[in-house]
Amino acid sequence: MIIAVDFDGTIVEDAYPGIGKPKRFALESLKELQKDGHDLILWTYRHGKKLDEAVEFLLKNDISLYAVNKSHPTEAYIESEMSRKIHADLFIDDRMIGGFPGWGEIVQRIRQDRRQGDYKKQLGDPSKRRGFFGRKRSF
Repeated sequence: MIIAVDFDGTIVEDAYPGIGKPKRFALESLKELQKDGHDLILWTYRHGKKLDEAVEFLLKNDISLYAVNKSHPTEAYIESEMSRKIHADLFIDDRMIGGFPGWGEIVQRIRQDRRQGDYKKQLGDPSKRRGFFGRKRSF
C-alpha cells in the first residue's frame, strides 16, 4: 500500500519552522510499516530548505521514502498540467477527521485491514459500485 504521511504534528511535534521532537512511537511505527511492505510518501506543506531538513531528519532515522510531495519518484510536477493532489492508498495527518488517533492505533488498524484482505478487492469492480444514493457512479 502507498501511504502518504504528514510531517509537522504527525511524525514530529508541531514546531514549524523548526523540527519538533518525534511523536510517541512515530518513527518505530513508520519502520514497522516499511517492514510490512508499505511505501511511504512524505506529504507536507514544507518546501525548499525546510522540506530538505524534514527529509534529512527522516533519512537519519532510517525512514526511507517512496516519494516526497509527489505520487511517484519519477514524477515531474508541472502545475499547469496536473493537480497537486498525490496518489496514495492512505493519508495519515494530525488533522484527520476525528483527530489523530496515535501511531499505535494507526499501525494496528492498517494491519487489521490487511488481515481482512485487500480492501481494493473487497470494493469490487469500480464500474459496478453505486454512489451515495444508490445511483451508479459516473466517473
